[in-house]
Amino acid sequence: MLLKVNGKEYDVEVEEWKSLLEVLREELGFTGVKTGCEEGECGACTVLVDGKAVNSCLMLVRQAEGKEITTIEGLSGEDGSLHPLQAAFVEHFAVQCGFCTPGVLLSAKALLDENPHPTEEEVREALGGNLCRCTGYVKIVEAVLAASEKAITS
Repeated sequence: MLLKVNGKEYDVEVEEWKSLLEVLREELGFTGVKTGCEEGECGACTVLVDGKAVNSCLMLVRQAEGKEITTIEGLSGEDGSLHPLQAAFVEHFAVQCGFCTPGVLLSAKALLDENPHPTEEEVREALGGNLCRCTGYVKIVEAVLAASEKAITS
């Protein structure tokens, strides 16, 4: 099976019934994709598939074949520089323990790619599937809105 992750193709031999989460973490080493509830409720496993935020725990790996998958490891620049959304999270102190951060960032990127200038309500709705146990989401929402003000989507 051929998977395209963060712009690179991987030929993997795995059972087709495995979740995309399992294959990304266990077979390909993308450990930025977190295992949380494994029921699609927490958002820790969020990745982008063809630009859309999906819970990788709920997607079979065979459903991802031939699609562009982006993990948190693919968000930063090739030189290791932070993506502007990541920089906004740092600037606005939106990172606490960091467990939810990869999923939140990818959900935010999907939102800003589709709607470069969302309202606060739209940001909250887009991040609604991502649980953060450390914050009240205020700083996270502020960071996404700050990134949108800079018209940052790539």
